[in-house]
Order: sequence, then C-alpha cells, then structure tokens
Amino acid sequence: MARAALDVLGSRIGSGLVVGVEVSALPPPLEGIVGGHPMPSPASEDAGKRALAIAETAGADEELLVLLSGGASALMAAPAEGLTLDDKRRTTDTLLRAGADIHALNTVRKHLSRIKGGRLAACAPGRCRTLAISDVVGDDLSFIASGPTVPDPTTFEDALNVLRRFGGVDAYPPPVVAHLTRGVSGKLQETPKPGDPRLARAASAVIGGRRDAMSGAADLARTLGYHVVVRDTPVVGEAREAAQSHARDVEVAARAAERPICVVSSGETTVRVRGSGRGGRNQEFALAAVDLVSALGTVVAASIGTDGIDGPTDAAGAVVDSTTRVRARALGLDPADFLRDNNAYAFFAALGDLIHTGPTGTNVGDLQVFLVA
Repeated sequence: MARAALDVLGSRIGSGLVVGVEVSALPPPLEGIVGGHPMPSPASEDAGKRALAIAETAGADEELLVLLSGGASALMAAPAEGLTLDDKRRTTDTLLRAGADIHALNTVRKHLSRIKGGRLAACAPGRCRTLAISDVVGDDLSFIASGPTVPDPTTFEDALNVLRRFGGVDAYPPPVVAHLTRGVSGKLQETPKPGDPRLARAASAVIGGRRDAMSGAADLARTLGYHVVVRDTPVVGEAREAAQSHARDVEVAARAAERPICVVSSGETTVRVRGSGRGGRNQEFALAAVDLVSALGTVVAASIGTDGIDGPTDAAGAVVDSTTRVRARALGLDPADFLRDNNAYAFFAALGDLIHTGPTGTNVGDLQVFLVA
C-alpha cells in the first residue's frame, strides 16, 4: 500500500511511516518499523508514538494519509497515560484466551490507547484520509485496526463490560480496571464520538475485504474445473462450533450442486483456550472438522488466515481431508484429545498438514475452501 502511494503521489509525500510484521527496504521519505502481532511489542509502541508525532506535526494545509490493513491494532500501540505496554499485552492475551471477538477486543483496546478510537485523526491539524483493507466482518471502520481515524461509538462503560463478560475484572491488570473505571466516572476524556468537530476534516473508505479473497479463490477454482458455491454468510463464532455447522452446510450444498464442487467462505472465528497446547483459530477449525470431513466422501478442506499468521504460530492454517482420521489413527493420534488441549498445531504438524505461506503483507480475515469430488 505504501509503495502504491509512492507511485501515485511521488514527491508530494513529505514524510511517512510503514509498520508491519515484515518491512522491506523503503525509499525516503518513508521509514519502517517492524511491530508485534498478534501481541504488541516495544517496537509497536515506538510505531504508535512515531505515528502520533507525524500527525501532530503535519501542517494545517497538509493531508494525513492513513493506509490500514488488518493487524494494525497490535502493530501500532500507544498506551494511555498511566498504563504500560505490559498492561495492554496482558489484557489482550486474557481477552483472546477467553474467546473475545474482534469487536469486544477492539472496544477495550480503543479505551486503553492514545492513538485508537479516532485519536490519531483528532490530533492532526489538517485533513485526514484513510483507505482501509478490512479484516473485520461487516467492514465497520470503527473496528478495523481499532479505528484510529474514525469516530468511536463505544464507551468506557462498554469496555468495562467486556472485561466483566470475558473472565471478570479480577482477571485483568489492576491499572487497566482502574483506568476504565475512571473513564466510566467521567474523570477521563472519552474517545471522539460521531459529530466531534476534530474529525470533521477526516474521510475514510474500505478498499478491500473478505469478499475479494473469496472472489479470487472462486475464480481460480473455476479455471480448475470446479462448480463453485460462494457462501456470503460469514463464518463466525467459536472455531470448533463453526467448523461443525459449516461442514454440515457444505454437505447440503454438495447434494444440490454438480460435482466436483468448490465451496468458498470467509469470516473470523474465535477460540476459547481451555488447554495448554498451541494453535490458531484456523487450525482449530480444521481439527474440529476432521470427523465430519471423513464422513463426506472424497473431500479436502482448508482454513487459512489471509495474513499468513494463524494465532501465535508460524502456520497460516491447516488442511484436512478424507484420509486425515485414518492417517492420525495410524500414528496413535486422537483428534478429540488434541482439540480438548487446543493443540491443533501439534496434530497437523505430525501429519504434515500445516499450511505455511509466511506473512502475506495484508489481512482480509480467514478463508475456508472445501473441495468435494
């Protein structure tokens, strides 16, 4: 995105910052910072501070151009006054382990930050334009990257209620709970809301999302001779439950369509961590589908994070097919045991069925593909 902006705007760009999980050499005036994902790192905090500095020092006659892709909530962090990066990391980790979805997670993030929830645009003296690639189901700009340049409809009360729903306030760092409580009592300034004059100069648009990934997969499947069914209904909810309901939907679609069939879907699930294993939501989705896929006939299914990063692992996702159950049994592996321990990574690593792409540089959520012979 940054290179495209350079191609179009050239010397009109006065300064710029690129933050990602990988940042290649950049021509001046761009500088790069490798941030942390899915957990913010000290470099993420450096990136947040630098982004705020660029916005604050822009001239009133200059435009702040913000190019967002999914993952920026972690890659670019600026803890609110009185909070540390560790406070935010521990809070994020607890929410993720409790199965919080992106809307709940980013509601909290916005109220623990100096840059999220419209605050980046609010500190720019001139115009602000945001172009976003969405990893959020529904493409709500206030939740993509925690909405650093758009009004925030959520409140401190909403954020505190998220903590109550996902583990209770005692599960979170005391400074975080105290900060949100002060916000609820009116002792801290809320995030900029719709109608805030500081955001009157800001404009935003979504330029890509999960449907683009589905379209690309569907086009390729057609060239390979598949009859394609694209399911626009997003795949959401807890990964292990979503996998089972989705596999049943695929079975229904397969009975009604010509073979071979390719069923394409997308979305973003969650994982409630109960065990001590490793994995991500795509790997857990695939693991939960093992028995159902085995019963569907000759089937291959995959779930993959379009950013190439599935949870805190080096895999993008995993593939499961009609032989997975048999191959696992031959190795003495029981899918149910690995599912109980949230240990999908070890299961698929033993079978050689992890998908490794490396970071792709963009994020439009997760993609599922089922092929039925």
